[in-house]
Amino acid sequence: MSIEVKVPQLPESVADATLVTWHKQPGDSVARDENLVDLETDKVVLEVPAPAAGVIKEIRIANGTTVTSGQVLAILEEGAGAAAAPAAAPVAAEAPPAAGAASIAEKSGPAARRVLEENKVDAAKVAATGKDGRVTKGDVLQHVAKPAAPAAPAKATAAVLAPAGARSEQRVPMTRLRARIAERLIQAQSTAAMLTTFNEVDLTAVNELRARYKEKFEKTHGVKLGFTSFFIKAAIEALRRFPSVNASIDGNDIVYHEFYDIGVAVSTDRGLMVPVLRNAETRSFAEIEAAVGDYAKKARDGSITLEELTGGTF
Repeated sequence: MSIEVKVPQLPESVADATLVTWHKQPGDSVARDENLVDLETDKVVLEVPAPAAGVIKEIRIANGTTVTSGQVLAILEEGAGAAAAPAAAPVAAEAPPAAGAASIAEKSGPAARRVLEENKVDAAKVAATGKDGRVTKGDVLQHVAKPAAPAAPAKATAAVLAPAGARSEQRVPMTRLRARIAERLIQAQSTAAMLTTFNEVDLTAVNELRARYKEKFEKTHGVKLGFTSFFIKAAIEALRRFPSVNASIDGNDIVYHEFYDIGVAVSTDRGLMVPVLRNAETRSFAEIEAAVGDYAKKARDGSITLEELTGGTF
């Protein structure tokens, strides 16, 4: 039976997405829930899993195409995987992949896999710095940028091709995320009154408290005691005192939120992301530190979801 593989339902704030990379081609066998394609939105990279086991019969959308919710990406022939497997065996026998390369690539996030495929880089040759041996996008970019050691006879040729003081340029298209960040910054400059204010806070007591308990804290909870949890706790207390700051406008109504979903800025290779720590008022210091660390890791390896990036109150 043929099954249509469609673009998943996108949130209201996301109108469309860009098809970045196909991980399968027509004739390839797939397992249920195996990632078929990466879609990049203004906020995050989405993976589209296979709805059933089978064989890719047809791909209808090419890389780089803008797609919308419900659009058909490919046709999957359900249950044909077992028949297709023997035909692929001789090819695999002729050129077996490097040991461990597939598992390393699979453990990497979609952003890292995309750069690996675009630059035709073997994941096993990249020095991984991510947790549990994951290859991050930064690892791949650093590997690609690393100059190869030329043979002795080639040095003279290289000098001719790239004379000293040459002014080279590299033009790289912006990702949707970076384009949206630039758009929002320009929009803010045009529509908002820009104001910067500075308020100094004496953190002597916080420093002393952290220094006194940080080793015991880490042994007990398995996470380091940073400053972020103190800042979030302080922000929640301030929002309780000034509830209008934790409110939002819906039409002609002001909605005062009686919960505190705090956005925490995280810097990534793709740009700044703000995952949301929901119901932060109910969390302990250890729970806040663990959650923020987990969100930062997911943001940097490209596995964070749209739901985790939307809906913050502050």
